[in-house]
Amino acid sequence: MIPAAELTDPTVRSLVAAINDGDRAAFLGLLTPDAVLTDDGSQRDLEDWIDREIFTVNGHLDVESQSADGRSLVAAYRNDTWGQMRTSWSFTVVDGKVSLLATGQA
Repeated sequence: MIPAAELTDPTVRSLVAAINDGDRAAFLGLLTPDAVLTDDGSQRDLEDWIDREIFTVNGHLDVESQSADGRSLVAAYRNDTWGQMRTSWSFTVVDGKVSLLATGQA
């Protein structure tokens, strides 16, 4: 596993830390105002999804690997609803903020 503090991209590093710390405000602060989230290829309502899948159910990412630029991750993701699953996460970062977060099963 790769500790969040050792992730290559600083924005992705902060976003993963916000997820693992349960810090919704920090998470939202790392997004562009028009940020888009997709789950298994389908666009979702971002705030509804993060509340249901992350912040009300103790979501946690254990990163297994990252791309060279640090903007694509494979991780063991767990929450109180679904248990643990192997997931992929991809981020488009613009000026230090995430404009697209794409996740799904790996």
